[in-house]
Amino acid sequence: MSAGPAPFCIRPRGVVRGAVLTLVFTGVLATAAATGSLPRQESARAERPAPARVPDGGTVDGAALSRAAAAAMADGKSGKQAAEEFVSRSGDRWGAVYDKKEYAEFEQALDGAYTGVGLSAGRTGAGGIRVTRVRSGGPADRAGLRTGDRLVSVDGRPVDGLSVSEVVSLLRGDGVPGSAVVLRVERGRAAWTQTLLRARVVTDPVTVRRLDDGAVLIRVAAFTKGAGARVRDAVRTAPAGAGVLLDLRGNSGGLVAEAAVAASAFLDGGLVATYDVEGEQRAVYAEGGGDTGRPLVALIDGGTMSAAELLTGALQDRGRAVTVGSRTFGKGSVQMPRALPDGSVAELTVGHYRTPAGHAVDGRGITPDLAAGERAEERARTVLSGLGGGS
Repeated sequence: MSAGPAPFCIRPRGVVRGAVLTLVFTGVLATAAATGSLPRQESARAERPAPARVPDGGTVDGAALSRAAAAAMADGKSGKQAAEEFVSRSGDRWGAVYDKKEYAEFEQALDGAYTGVGLSAGRTGAGGIRVTRVRSGGPADRAGLRTGDRLVSVDGRPVDGLSVSEVVSLLRGDGVPGSAVVLRVERGRAAWTQTLLRARVVTDPVTVRRLDDGAVLIRVAAFTKGAGARVRDAVRTAPAGAGVLLDLRGNSGGLVAEAAVAASAFLDGGLVATYDVEGEQRAVYAEGGGDTGRPLVALIDGGTMSAAELLTGALQDRGRAVTVGSRTFGKGSVQMPRALPDGSVAELTVGHYRTPAGHAVDGRGITPDLAAGERAEERARTVLSGLGGGS
């Protein structure tokens, strides 16, 4: 993958009591991958005709995209390029097209490894691209980039107006460790050009530590493979009576199945989310046997996306956690991959998901129970203590 996490896309992959999803941070993957931080929501394999246009938040016709790609190849053109043009015209802001190698790297990112510069990217309110997270020790971190920096261009190409997946692709480049990528960056009134060398990064999506008041902090950076089990194990081995501070800030998403497993750590079965795929309604459920009594506070912010929003919505709607922080990103669309005639893969939006109470997430995000800014963690710890989760 690229440099870091982007919003993962939700993509069907394994079955969770009737639900097949992979929240690969779709722009997350896009964002994350491009940035090197991995997020992606459910990815949908879809395609649609070049002339058609989809309203924001809509879905596209995958078969039409396949036909457009095949027609382009019959004319001696690149199927991938035709698909990219099709996606660009479709209005699907999370749509992306990968060649065979890029898609293989994308899949590897879901395993927790990628080639990139170690930063996560997301959209600004004005449609630009900003750094949402910088991985400690990565190329971007060593170069001094910070969360909040604005990306102006990648290898000379302006990024304003590009989709997150396109920016991710530019950051990823050829996916070769040691290859250079030139970024134009703005921070306040300052602007500069920075050359970074891509590196192969193996991520640890879940970190656990005991706080000085006895509570347990579980930070989940992305829902890559195995992350859900790591959360569940951390809860099971936590001292009796210790509260849990679940930090989902900057989590760009990942696999829906992993988010469901994480939900199972705190819920005794039941609904995690509903979603539709081309009009068909489906649902994701938690497994039974979770710890339903341990005090729980979830930290969220504008970088909480995709699968992480799915988990947040389930814990909030079902009254299992107090959520603290700021409104989440609002990536609640389902993407699925579709193989094209030339071997490339298109991932287009095919549906959207809702929280257990029926709230739509896409374009809206989730509002925390308690709004908090720079001192969000401090406030969250105070709330957790008030719930009896601290010493």
